[in-house]
Amino acid sequence: MIKVEDALTIILNSIAPLDSETISLSDSLGRVLYEDAFSSGDIPAFDNSGMDGYAIKSSDTVGASNETPKILDVIGEIKAGIAASMETKHGQAIKIMTGAPIPKGADSVIMVEETEKSKVKSQKSKVKIFKEVEYGDNIRKAGEDIKSSELVIQKGTLLKPAHIGMLAALGISRAKVTRKPHVAILATGDELIDVEEQLTHGKLRTSNTYTLYNQILSCGGEPANIGIARDDIGDLEKKINLCRGHDAIVTSGGVSMGDYDLIKDVLVRLGAEIKFWKIAMRPGKPVLFGIMDGKPVFGLPGNPVSSMVSFEMFVMPAILKMLGQKDDSIKEVEAILDEDIKKKKGLRFFLRAQTRWENSGYITKATGPQGSAILKSMMLANSLMILPEDEEFIKKGAKVRVRLLN
Repeated sequence: MIKVEDALTIILNSIAPLDSETISLSDSLGRVLYEDAFSSGDIPAFDNSGMDGYAIKSSDTVGASNETPKILDVIGEIKAGIAASMETKHGQAIKIMTGAPIPKGADSVIMVEETEKSKVKSQKSKVKIFKEVEYGDNIRKAGEDIKSSELVIQKGTLLKPAHIGMLAALGISRAKVTRKPHVAILATGDELIDVEEQLTHGKLRTSNTYTLYNQILSCGGEPANIGIARDDIGDLEKKINLCRGHDAIVTSGGVSMGDYDLIKDVLVRLGAEIKFWKIAMRPGKPVLFGIMDGKPVFGLPGNPVSSMVSFEMFVMPAILKMLGQKDDSIKEVEAILDEDIKKKKGLRFFLRAQTRWENSGYITKATGPQGSAILKSMMLANSLMILPEDEEFIKKGAKVRVRLLN
């Protein structure tokens, strides 16, 4: 058996990021940016108003109050999207809309709420100013958001709505993103049937197929369900050959030491190089990893929780590496244990847990029975409690590491 961190190192050292594709900006949500995005100019490109109001000289408002308003001549109006051709001089104001260019001579904008149209009878329009403003108030300066030639979004960033809006602001209509990894899923076992088949004595529904399918989707992969292979060398070879051509293969079941655990032998027969088999962890001890046709192959245990946990710990980081995605989606925190826990020494345990924020810190507790076939406790979990190999008894109140599940 090898340690968890050693297994992960072997996996990540065996995998390289995939190539790219260019897609519409509208389709880029949840994709990973393949190259750095730089600004070709300032954003905003010009000084503009942050408010509906009046563009003025701040010195004209000195002493302004509700009791002693300053009265300025209104010499025009600037709408958003219209170039400012007028100039503001002392004693003058220009009505301005949010986003409109700041006219020459103006150094601030007063909000319309702090003004009132003057009722003084005159041929000229006037405005009363009820508040002093500071130089630069309510003006969004050119380059305030982004400077020209600035690195705005780094490659490897998972694109969220704000990133996509920024790419649009940069004038990028098509995003260069990493191609999604195509991942083949193969369940194995004579006992398995698909969910639409009639359940009979001795049979089990293939839940792993559907959890793995959606785990792959959730971290940016493109899953393909190859079906169920029987515990037969010929059928396993046939089904694994159908997986070839994908960027990665994930199998579940058939990797332990039983008479019908044939995955390891079949992979070797098909030319796979086995990098490791068995990890000092629970659940998920009989995990296999190899390379076939230059592509990664993961043999996960058949028990539902073992499959999900080993995917979380090893397959997900591999898919993120294929995507070139920064590991900011994997978050581990320190939490206070809310119960006593006894475990087997020599194995790193990953307990299904509920972790909550309380009194300025995280508190964690197991979700119930931790058998590797008990899917309910995984369904109730929002985290995995990580208990070190060298500990047998962890007391309530101790600090433990917790991996938050997305």
